[in-house]
Amino acid sequence: MDNRQLLDLFQSRGLIDASLAEEIISEVDNSGKTVPELLADFQVVQSRDDVWPVVASELGATLVDLKNWAPPEALLNLLPAGTARLHGALPVNFDDLGLHVALVDPLNPQTVEDLRFALGREIVVVVAPDYLVEAKINECYGGEGRAMEDILGQLDAGLEDFDSANPEAEANSAPIVRYVDLVLYQAIKEKASDIHFEPFEKDFKIRYRVDGALYEMAPPPVHLALPILSRVKVMANMNIAERRIPQDGRIVKQIGEKQVDMRVSTLPTHHGESVVLRVLDRSSVNLSLENLGLPENIYEYIGETIEKPNGIFIVTGPTGAGKTTTLYAGLRRINTIDAKLLTAEDPVEYDIDGIIQIPIQESIGLDFPRVLRAFLRQDPDRIMIGEMRDKDTATIAIQAALTGHLVLSTLHTNDAPGAVTRLIDMGCEPFLVAASLEGILAQRLVRTICKDCKTPYEPTESILAQLGVSPHELGDKQFFTGAGCEVCGQSGYRGRAGLYELLNVSEPIRELITNRAPSVVLKQKAIELGMNTLREDGLRNIYLGKTTIEEVLKYT
Repeated sequence: MDNRQLLDLFQSRGLIDASLAEEIISEVDNSGKTVPELLADFQVVQSRDDVWPVVASELGATLVDLKNWAPPEALLNLLPAGTARLHGALPVNFDDLGLHVALVDPLNPQTVEDLRFALGREIVVVVAPDYLVEAKINECYGGEGRAMEDILGQLDAGLEDFDSANPEAEANSAPIVRYVDLVLYQAIKEKASDIHFEPFEKDFKIRYRVDGALYEMAPPPVHLALPILSRVKVMANMNIAERRIPQDGRIVKQIGEKQVDMRVSTLPTHHGESVVLRVLDRSSVNLSLENLGLPENIYEYIGETIEKPNGIFIVTGPTGAGKTTTLYAGLRRINTIDAKLLTAEDPVEYDIDGIIQIPIQESIGLDFPRVLRAFLRQDPDRIMIGEMRDKDTATIAIQAALTGHLVLSTLHTNDAPGAVTRLIDMGCEPFLVAASLEGILAQRLVRTICKDCKTPYEPTESILAQLGVSPHELGDKQFFTGAGCEVCGQSGYRGRAGLYELLNVSEPIRELITNRAPSVVLKQKAIELGMNTLREDGLRNIYLGKTTIEEVLKYT
């Protein structure tokens, strides 16, 4: 249920004012309660069920009682399990007007349009409490597995002889639409960060990445690869007839109860196009520095650095290490009315109110150097560069820092000292790098142990040796692992946490940079001055019981 839409409805009817609406929205995040429950707590209505007559009145829809209602099998067959779960829809009647459905989110008109398109029949919305609709869907349609089997059966039966000459028609056929929607639904439900469609000679794999690890879905028949991939490309507004060159697109879709933004990339392979969807989690853009799990000293250092009037602060690490999330959290901290913030990103992943964001478009000559030169004529206070990937970009960033601007950016290096070497290798003068750099933060994301199946264990001496720790140094320290349970899908892990390495560019470090000292020397000096390496921060997280030895060895 869209919380904001529901509160806007109550506000438009004069039942609450704007300040109470904001208070309820804030309380949703803090308490975990639903808006109907909070409307009852704030005595706007007597109970959460009293919200739904207001919704029914607004929509001009019938209010139905589902408590003791059991639908006939013939009615359930009109709305397949996968479609019901995807759209939060429950069929309650069928007559001359069309299929009457109760929705988990009846205020979202897009759901009705999607159902009408997927089912090819008229949809009539009726209203019932959202928790009852959800419970009845689970009761009537059984487990998640049935939804996938249901649609796979329809796919195989209905599209055995698909017309490869008309892929768009096949892409828009009802079974393909339902199947792709269900794949997206299940991946989002599992909190996937990426969804991979991979065609091979004898099979067609669909995998999704959760907490950095890939998991495989039940594969569809290989002869359906083309219509399925064409459906994804149609959704992303790509040219489905072009399969020889890589393409990029974007999908914005209502999945279940929330709107999901996905970046789509295609790559021609020997057996067809490989398609990857990157799920852009909007919740990450709302993260504050306090919620990133930074060690206290690093949290304080970043807070002080991003308030400085000039200089360069770099976050470094491999793809998917959370660099952009860290920078966005920093931008949110300094996004105040008295500061002008500009960002150059390739592409702009999230919209942030109050910040001017420019998407890089190299095809029309709008590259990082050109945008940065224009930035300096826009009177900015702080600038974020998506990535310093060449000499021109790095040089202009240094010039901006030396002329009174704070520059935030990312680099792809293995550790914090390596970022200095990378800048010099690009062709930047060492004395300019030394003068402009304020700090470099290297980070990684490791999977955290599932709290529901966390168990202590004794590591072997060989594993400890790989960590660089001897058994007699451990004292009373305990090690933990995840045994595997239903909550974490038997993986033993649930969620991720960051490992951090901060290089504070102090005077001794500046001197070494000016003298072109190699990164090994920079690292030794930084450790002497108190820098904790990624491995040391990994050990800290192991001893706190947050992650496992295997995860730390894998990423540091």
